[in-house]
Amino acid sequence: MMEKWDKTFAKSDKIDHKKVTFHNRYGITLCADMYIPMDAKGKLPAIAVSGPFGAVKEQCSGLYAQTMAERGYLTIAFDPSFTGESSGYPRYMASPDINTEDFQAAVDFLSVNELVDPERIGIIGICGWGGMAINAAAIDTRIKATVAATMYDMTRVNAKGYFDSEDSEEARHAKKEAMNAQRTKDYANGTYELGGGVVDPLPEDAPFFVKDYYDYYKTERGYHQRSLNSNGGWNTIGCMSFINQPILQYSNEIRSAVLLVHGDKAHSFYFSQDAYKNMTTDSKYVENKELYVIEGAVHTDLYDGGGKNLIPFAKIDSFFAEHLK
Repeated sequence: MMEKWDKTFAKSDKIDHKKVTFHNRYGITLCADMYIPMDAKGKLPAIAVSGPFGAVKEQCSGLYAQTMAERGYLTIAFDPSFTGESSGYPRYMASPDINTEDFQAAVDFLSVNELVDPERIGIIGICGWGGMAINAAAIDTRIKATVAATMYDMTRVNAKGYFDSEDSEEARHAKKEAMNAQRTKDYANGTYELGGGVVDPLPEDAPFFVKDYYDYYKTERGYHQRSLNSNGGWNTIGCMSFINQPILQYSNEIRSAVLLVHGDKAHSFYFSQDAYKNMTTDSKYVENKELYVIEGAVHTDLYDGGGKNLIPFAKIDSFFAEHLK
């Protein structure tokens, strides 16, 4: 674990910070940054934060955690299994089950922390971890409130492609053929081929959302040496299991509060729109669900504010204040 401050954002003088570890039910040790409000007294409400998919806690999940700690919450920003300073081998793998479990393990850790009120625990998932957070809320009744910011449904995008442009049996079969061929090569070679992070150099004809990612992960704005998206990326077969495991199947049974936050100019906006629809269709628990739209914001604007303070921390704070009473 790196003890020195190596985040992509400045350290606040309003919080105490330390590194902590905890384990999930698969025996993987997760590393997190804990942020505690200065001069905190009594049992505090707590929030666990992770994401985006392919990022590390030194990037925007840490920014969210530190900012919410400034507002009175004990927070942790953790690296998921197989990434960053967390354990798990082979590296750079992802799993809808294990990564949902990572959030539940964070709740385990917070529930027994002497500074935390175990009845006042929430979670924040950013980008692909927004979908994982919703899945965690659907199974973990200890989670009293969930925020999904600039959300991706990683099972949907892996199975159907961006904007559902590959939603056919033929397209999925071609993906599976390619990945299984790669599995054979990886096993024979004894190593796993990396799929590559955000493309670099950036092609002139790259679509906007690729330019958007490049602007965050590949520049001083958000680059980090341990970030998968900033560097070599996931293993080529790292996300294979997402293809046939939809994670939002039971989201309309979530009884606790959920706030989805998304920019209306984000290429990913449709994920939150559809997630909100799925969550509230044929559900008895709609009054505490909300889709909050940031006009003019693109996907990565909700990573770090996009230089325009576009992350609605006041709204997020009021949401948690109401539902972590």
